[in-house]
Amino acid sequence: MSERLDSAIEIAREAGAILRDRFDEPRTIETKSTAIDLVTDVDRASDALLVERITHAFPDDSLLTEEAGDVQHGDSGYRWVIDPLDGTTNYAHGFPHFAVSIGIELHGVREIGVVYDPIKEELFHAERGRGAQLNGKAIQVSETESLARSLLATGFAYDVHTAENSNLEYFRRFLLQARAIRRAGSAALDLCYVACGRFDGFWELSLHAWDVAAGLLIVDEAGGCSSDLEGGAAPASGAEVVAGNAAIHPLLLEVIRA
Repeated sequence: MSERLDSAIEIAREAGAILRDRFDEPRTIETKSTAIDLVTDVDRASDALLVERITHAFPDDSLLTEEAGDVQHGDSGYRWVIDPLDGTTNYAHGFPHFAVSIGIELHGVREIGVVYDPIKEELFHAERGRGAQLNGKAIQVSETESLARSLLATGFAYDVHTAENSNLEYFRRFLLQARAIRRAGSAALDLCYVACGRFDGFWELSLHAWDVAAGLLIVDEAGGCSSDLEGGAAPASGAEVVAGNAAIHPLLLEVIRA
């Protein structure tokens, strides 16, 4: 396992260097599922590097990426779940908050998570049963015990303009109870910020596997709690995610269920 962790960290840094080095350059921006679902030439360049490095190093592993989909179907039991640029809209607008996210599963169980922010030079990682770290130092979730003192984070899916359940009602409820809410535009970093105590809690709907594969493990290994909206296991698909410290997580679920 440590071989894959070391490789994931190295590859994340390589991909992050592409994001950082091209951040101030002109870029090609296209749309995917909706007018606000963006992809840039840098997403694709980062994705290509990640796919090439991983398939060369671990040809028997499976691989799922946001841009390329299922590009490798190995029989080792390992699956790499990749977001080559989490925070594409931020990147396209020159807003310096984005990351490379790499999650590795073994027979469907989250085993390794690596999230790298190349602008802040922050690398979060976790290995199941071994805790979570930021730049080599152990991290843990906050000790906040009330929503009134909590800083929360969320986001809105690309179908927010048309979806029946668009998260706006939950946002309204939490806005009336929490100290503040941030919507920074990178679910992977939101989860890492919960893990290191910068945020006390996070919820979001309609995410994807590559958005949460790394971040959920990092939260759990930092002593936090994660689930779906009903308190069950957070789905690998990212369809429903609630995360927080042990005191805030059940309070988030209470507000959502109201």
